[in-house]
Amino acid sequence: MNRIAETLREAAAALSALPDSSPRLEAELLLTQVSGWSRSHLLAWPERALDPATAADFHALLARRLNGEPIAYLRGQQSFWTLELKVSPATLIPRPETERLVETALERLVPTAPLRIADLGTGSGAIAAALASERPDWRLIATDRSAPALLIARDNFRALGLGGIDTVQADWLSAFATSSLDAILGNPPYIPDADPHLVRGDLRFEPPSALGSGRDGLDAIRAIVADTRRCLRPNGLLAVEHGFDQAREVQRLFRAAGLDRIETRQDLAGLDRVTLGYRPSETEGDFLKTIYPTGR
Repeated sequence: MNRIAETLREAAAALSALPDSSPRLEAELLLTQVSGWSRSHLLAWPERALDPATAADFHALLARRLNGEPIAYLRGQQSFWTLELKVSPATLIPRPETERLVETALERLVPTAPLRIADLGTGSGAIAAALASERPDWRLIATDRSAPALLIARDNFRALGLGGIDTVQADWLSAFATSSLDAILGNPPYIPDADPHLVRGDLRFEPPSALGSGRDGLDAIRAIVADTRRCLRPNGLLAVEHGFDQAREVQRLFRAAGLDRIETRQDLAGLDRVTLGYRPSETEGDFLKTIYPTGR
């Protein structure tokens, strides 16, 4: 007979063979997924028997996880910031490192101004959703060239009750008019196309277009930076996530595009993760028009 305790114990033992896994937690999450029970229920009733259908569904999900399929896709959801987001193989799985980009925007932008901010390559909508949940006065425009990804993002915005977010199917900054944005944010693909990690582990299951970006991984960032000064208003902010070893080259791209006040911020592991810079402001008047676009 399949009981909760022995089922979890056997599953955790099998999952321990996966690199970078949390065996017991993952076993519990998979069982809650198929049973509808909470994790506290599993702990409170370890001797409860699983019915044959639930046991079969659990072992089917476990087999997929043991094949390397990300648990976020198996569950159809992932935590990010303070939110629970729907995800699918059409979207990149939101990761804790990207929260550094959210923190950067919250710290560097005026909280109560009606700023117009682009989240490029939004995927599941994680960045836009996190910012909208914290700054209701901001106007977010979430873009992605993938129609299936935008459907997931819209579902998340709707489920979370977040207003103030528009979605646009577009390639990077192509949909934006000149001097139309106060900030540009993005977690673009930044892995070199030949990187062996793309065919290993969880990354095998994520959308390739959201991961690889040319020989050195910087093609998408180059495209964004090249169009940034056209789209930003004076004193507007550009902040992008990138690989831990790409900060120097990203800073060089920012400088070549005429941005100033450039810096790189580290993630919780102490690795270079987000580089930011500003479109220069010629006068104080330009700065004030950026912060108060409709007048003081």
